[in-house]
Amino acid sequence: MSSFADLRRALVAADPRLSRFNPLPRILFHDDFDEGVNGWCELIGNHDGNLDKVRPVISDMRPPQISNVSFFDIGTHGSVDGTYALKLATRARAHHMALAIKRLTYVKPGLVQFETYFTIKAEGWIGTLPERHKSFDGNVDPSVFDFGDFCIGNDVCDLEFGRRYHCALRYLNTDDDGNLVRKWMYKTSLQTSTRMVIEGAPHTTDYHVANPNDWAEVPGGEQNLCYNELPTKVNWHYLRYVFDTSAGRNVELQVNDKIMDLRSIPVPTYGKGYWGLEKLLNFCVDVRTHRPVRNFLFLDSVLVSVDW
Repeated sequence: MSSFADLRRALVAADPRLSRFNPLPRILFHDDFDEGVNGWCELIGNHDGNLDKVRPVISDMRPPQISNVSFFDIGTHGSVDGTYALKLATRARAHHMALAIKRLTYVKPGLVQFETYFTIKAEGWIGTLPERHKSFDGNVDPSVFDFGDFCIGNDVCDLEFGRRYHCALRYLNTDDDGNLVRKWMYKTSLQTSTRMVIEGAPHTTDYHVANPNDWAEVPGGEQNLCYNELPTKVNWHYLRYVFDTSAGRNVELQVNDKIMDLRSIPVPTYGKGYWGLEKLLNFCVDVRTHRPVRNFLFLDSVLVSVDW
């Protein structure tokens, strides 16, 4: 081997669990959900011990679950290379969101890369079908119109009372009328915090933004994902998302062979600092339904790496 970098690449390539990723120089964590939940948990809103004070938009995010990806027609599907995946499931209520978070702090500012293999599904119908499902043609399963959207994002703060921001990238599968959109979107307003509400900001209905319409299209963000006809056929997608905690911006998003440059996308930053968030580095994933149908996001595994 000519260098440490060559040796490292060879070691990563020799490990089947790692070789399907493309990590930056230091692997911060590798979560294989065959081994457990690995610190991903439900996001709960801030409160003073009285859970009735949790803001409505964040009071019922539902905890992530370890799932063997079972369905009524095929039995247990399993994950990419094992039995279990991490599952996020909404309630069967329009605009309900399920969000999982993993909380760290960071040692040095710089590039952070989040990689995963994921799949998305709406819950299949059994029995009497709603009218929209009666157009089944054997290829386009109407359940695809029942899947709303999913997001990847973060919550980063440099210093106590320093720069804080949330990046969020949303794959919008359908609009509120059930029409296919299939585009990546980015947020254009701040995520309303509990302190902002206490100080007089209005409650929100979309957790990520002040107004549900505060989303813009990622340049070149059109993308067709593999749905594969039935809600019980699972095909895994590769996703790689890079952001920069030094510059405070998104850098790049790759999903399968599509790569999107995110450097020019603005990231809303809080104008007023927050106490107790020194070197905050949180990772977030969520799924949101637009209809009274449960939506699911499954993650086979997650690998996060950094450039320091």
